[in-house]
Amino acid sequence: METLTSPQQQSSGPITRGCQWFKALPNKFCDKTMEIVRKTKKLGQDDPRRIVHSLKVGLALTLVSLFYYFKPLYDGFGDSAMWAVLTVVVVLEFSVGATLGKGFNRMLATFVAGGLGVGAHCLATLAGRKGEPILIATFVFIIAVIMTFMRFFPKMKARYDYGLLIFILTFCLVSVSGYRDDQVLKMAHERFSTILVGSCASLIVCICVCPVWIGEDLHNSVATNMEKLGNFFQAFGDEYFEVSEEHDQSSENNKSYLQGYRSVLTSKSSEETMANFARWEPGHGPFGYRHPWKMYLKIGNLTRDCAYKVEALNNYLNCKIQTPVEIRGKIRGQCKRVSLECSRALKEMASTFRKMVRTRSAILHIDSSKEAAEELKTLLRTNLWEEADLLEIIPAASVASLLLEIIECIEKISEAVNELAKAAAFRNGNATVLPEQPDSIHQGEVQNESNTAMPVPHVAIIVAE
Repeated sequence: METLTSPQQQSSGPITRGCQWFKALPNKFCDKTMEIVRKTKKLGQDDPRRIVHSLKVGLALTLVSLFYYFKPLYDGFGDSAMWAVLTVVVVLEFSVGATLGKGFNRMLATFVAGGLGVGAHCLATLAGRKGEPILIATFVFIIAVIMTFMRFFPKMKARYDYGLLIFILTFCLVSVSGYRDDQVLKMAHERFSTILVGSCASLIVCICVCPVWIGEDLHNSVATNMEKLGNFFQAFGDEYFEVSEEHDQSSENNKSYLQGYRSVLTSKSSEETMANFARWEPGHGPFGYRHPWKMYLKIGNLTRDCAYKVEALNNYLNCKIQTPVEIRGKIRGQCKRVSLECSRALKEMASTFRKMVRTRSAILHIDSSKEAAEELKTLLRTNLWEEADLLEIIPAASVASLLLEIIECIEKISEAVNELAKAAAFRNGNATVLPEQPDSIHQGEVQNESNTAMPVPHVAIIVAE
């Protein structure tokens, strides 16, 4: 089919089109510039620490560049001073843990590999001029094979992968260069000194100027993931069981809650990276020396297990075969109570976990969800749906079954959180009892640990710091 064009477009030649393109170029340039400005502004507003980090890198590079600007300093290092500048560019990372890890790896690998390189050069010279290159090549082959194979070990790759690479590089530079340069010891000393200066400058700037602790990011990330799952359960009950005008009005707010859990599914690699970097950080704030960072990974794994069940639960919201509203209404009360109590338990855990407080308030919500689960099991065992079509029953029964499994997942998360709270010496929190809104389902009050929890209507648990 031929496209219709205006007579003006048909008569315009390449010169005319070129002129029109040049006329539109300033407007395109302005639009592109404004788009870049908007993206840059949003990037800085999302995390202002990015702007601070950029300034820190500029400050560290300026300080290290003084070795080139001042003659007394330059005479001490010579052209090797450029290694200090390169070290700052490579070592200075966004967080303290990442900078400490890279700096330690680079300094240790340079020192050990430099010493071995000098030793390899000295041994090779004993073999004479003809045997020296053969021995040096043999040493390089052996070191490269061993260090490269060590990189395949999971623990070595997680914490020392960068150091192993620098080890291979430094050993090759020192040992191979020594074949043409007799001052190999001086070269190794200058290289280690400049890298030491660059690494120390990076560490000082990173720690002393607005430090970013990756351990805090990991702590908040785990709490946020629990919070996202709690938001899902808060919205799921209304979304699945309610069909009314009020539901239609609030569905837009529920959609954001229902989709928030997806980021939890892909958080494994980021949490492992943060945990590896957090082990390098010294004690700071409430995070003491030898903080149990590995236990955060356990909580993260349990949270993701729960998120996978949440994803299966979410699929039933848009399932083609839906259980009729009349049939769903028979289990609506118990399912909504389970969903709401799971939401409150997760949010309570997230709040107290973020504040590093030990309380038993989340356990009360879990117990309440178990009571609702027992009522739901009793309903499922009866002849509640004997006259309904089997295909119509399956979706609602599957939703109920998943909710029962999710209670067990949340209980495991609670146990892992309590283990971490004991290992990290979270402070004990005082639980106060305040009246809740009239639509509350949860019933319970908190007494002293020696007393048992007695059900009281319309009572919520508020954690006081």
